[in-house]
Amino acid sequence: MRPFRLPLLLALLCLSLAPSARADGGAATVAIGAGVQRMPRWSGARTYRSDPIPFVDIELPQDGFSLSTLDGLQLDLVRGRRLHAGLYGNFQWGRDHDDLGVLGGKVPALKPRATGGGYLEWDFTPQLNLSAFLSHDLGGAGVYTELQAEWDPPMPAPMEQSLQLRWQSMNGAAMRRFYGVTPVAAQALGVPAWAPGAGSQQLALAWDLFLPTSRHTGLAASLEYARLLGDAAASPLVRRFGTANQMSCSLAFVYHL
Repeated sequence: MRPFRLPLLLALLCLSLAPSARADGGAATVAIGAGVQRMPRWSGARTYRSDPIPFVDIELPQDGFSLSTLDGLQLDLVRGRRLHAGLYGNFQWGRDHDDLGVLGGKVPALKPRATGGGYLEWDFTPQLNLSAFLSHDLGGAGVYTELQAEWDPPMPAPMEQSLQLRWQSMNGAAMRRFYGVTPVAAQALGVPAWAPGAGSQQLALAWDLFLPTSRHTGLAASLEYARLLGDAAASPLVRRFGTANQMSCSLAFVYHL
């Protein structure tokens, strides 16, 4: 979904396509940077745009705190050898009027919303984990669920890579907000009205790569393919004016403090 022009702190909490540089041996990590991201103009769009993005990765294992462009804000309350659980915060992007094209003025632009909730993570090995996230709009009725499997395949040092498989779902309120079509909008667009219910929203596969260029600098790249599912894919907005196949990519220059 299209990022809005928010203060830098909000952007650091939300952007989710840049890969995270990981700490070794539980050491603290602080990395910042900037780059460019190419993504669909709105969730389900077939057209794309490029935007400058920040990059941040702060990991403080001793305090159970992390803030990153990959995972948002996480605060561990349960810190077992394999099980981690705690509080989670992020943003759910909206859609900008300028990005709607022929839909502009017929379907509403959507402001981004902060979300908050909790997460569970089980580490099978240091390279493989399974996570679950449950969050709610802090200013609305949307509820979001995500299951993620993450694997860090072997890579020649000092390069790092990661693969993530993510399934996401929404409740009815969130699904209707992003993919619904009111009778008035349907008449203006010449499509059927659409009031989707709760269910699967998308399945995504992402690949992240970190390539050091010096002791303190590096390049972070990300590529993601997502397939809209269920009522999201069946929405007239997607079927008539967009596509269920969504691609995103990003490249950032990173400096480790």
